[in-house]
Amino acid sequence: MDIVNNKVDVLVIGAGASGAAFSWKLANSGIKVMCLEQGDWLDPLTDYSTSNSDWEIHRQTDFNPNPNFRSMKVDYPINDTESPIAPLMYNAVGGSTIHWSAHFPRLKPSDFRVKTLDHVADDWPISYFELEPYFDLNDKMMGVAGIIGDPAYPPKSPRQTPPVGLGKLGDKITHGFDKLGWHWWPSDSAINTVDYDGRPGCNNCGPCDLGCSIKAKSSTDVTYWPKAIKLGARLVTNARVREITVDRYGKAKSAIYYDSDGNIQEQYASTIVLAANGIGTPRILLNSTSTKFPEGLANSSGLVGKNLMFHPYSIVTGIFDEDLEGHKGPTPLNIICSEFYETDHSRDFVRGYAYQVVRSSAPLATALSGHVPWGEKHHEAFKKRFNRTITFAVIGEDLPETHNKVTIDPNLSDSFGIPSPKIEYRLSDNSRKMLGHGVKTATQVMKAAGATEVTHDPLKREAGWHLMGTTKMGADPKDSVVNKYGQTHDVDNLFVIDGSIFVTAGAVNPTSTIQALALHVADHVISKSK
Repeated sequence: MDIVNNKVDVLVIGAGASGAAFSWKLANSGIKVMCLEQGDWLDPLTDYSTSNSDWEIHRQTDFNPNPNFRSMKVDYPINDTESPIAPLMYNAVGGSTIHWSAHFPRLKPSDFRVKTLDHVADDWPISYFELEPYFDLNDKMMGVAGIIGDPAYPPKSPRQTPPVGLGKLGDKITHGFDKLGWHWWPSDSAINTVDYDGRPGCNNCGPCDLGCSIKAKSSTDVTYWPKAIKLGARLVTNARVREITVDRYGKAKSAIYYDSDGNIQEQYASTIVLAANGIGTPRILLNSTSTKFPEGLANSSGLVGKNLMFHPYSIVTGIFDEDLEGHKGPTPLNIICSEFYETDHSRDFVRGYAYQVVRSSAPLATALSGHVPWGEKHHEAFKKRFNRTITFAVIGEDLPETHNKVTIDPNLSDSFGIPSPKIEYRLSDNSRKMLGHGVKTATQVMKAAGATEVTHDPLKREAGWHLMGTTKMGADPKDSVVNKYGQTHDVDNLFVIDGSIFVTAGAVNPTSTIQALALHVADHVISKSK
């Protein structure tokens, strides 16, 4: 085993949404920070298929969001046979922000107080308003397209660029919302709509989830990382972390990892920070056993890996008579509806859901949708759907339950022999009722907007984009893993900054909140280093 260079002040594991923001903040304060990333840099001009004619084939193959299906060299396998939702993630500088659609809402104030408001789960030990300055800073760093004034949120600072245009499709569906008198708003998007921060505006090509070849989409490889590196942050790629070691006092000492040549390396640090997502982080902690931590590092509560939360999705699609020009613009239209977000005691479930409006499917996706038969009637059915559909992703709030968990699979490992994670997840009755309600109300909107036919998928399997809750934040070491600063209760120089520290999931995409939390934790680490 080689000892890599000298001891660093702070070692970050994971170069995605949270690791990038955190590393930039520390580097900006003059702290010596190093980041280990399992994947590598991708060149937007040469490594993305976005601008190629076969881009839809890549979405189904080497750029599939499911690592089990994609099976790239930098991926690790996940046993998801006991989950109706497949976890999705991407290993690279920028992490899953390369593979996302850049829908960028914040959690709402009520999401931090569900125990107080609705007597379920737990309150967060931090509030929306404590995170507000970090939301604002992160917006400036990422670049957010949007418009202020959404009544579903407290007032926000001005957005960096104008909102993504609605287009003919957006005008059609907002007519349905208006007819019913229901909330809708052009949701924040981490996509430049005009030039911002040295990056161009969106060219409306469409397949945002395959990586943005012109850098209009705000993945952290083109926002935070260039600035962090210029300030002195060091980023080591193709570094697959096996475990974190501790010294005789129980403090985090080093990370042991495999380098790009497959050699085992050891990097020492005064502080170690995990940013490997809601599955990757508990995987590392549970693989880091020792005499002091026989059940996994920082796991005296027994909650490392427990309380796994996804966002369960129902997909509702309306078919319309006219061509809606549904292929034009970023993949998500980024209209959001918060009409059913909060608890309503007249319903048979607690908490709520949101809609995210998605544009029409591309040609191959339309043909493979399951609604277009092969054979004599193929072209007729294809023409009926192509460019004529509007889809709602009904995103439900997933409440934490300890039986939903990440463990270490005894028989599965990655290409370096590191034990892989197993997912055990059951959809709760509350979530089923919530999604059922969402399908009914989404159908109402589609019909009000003029849809001639509405279809739905009650639970989308390939929808585990949001991985949360597996190292829960809280004040009591007995029922949480980290405190409000992401600091593990058991090991005071070990921190977690990714979605695994979420107490509850809310019903919106978590990336904006993950990054705000990472910046908040960074300020705490900076203050302790002075």
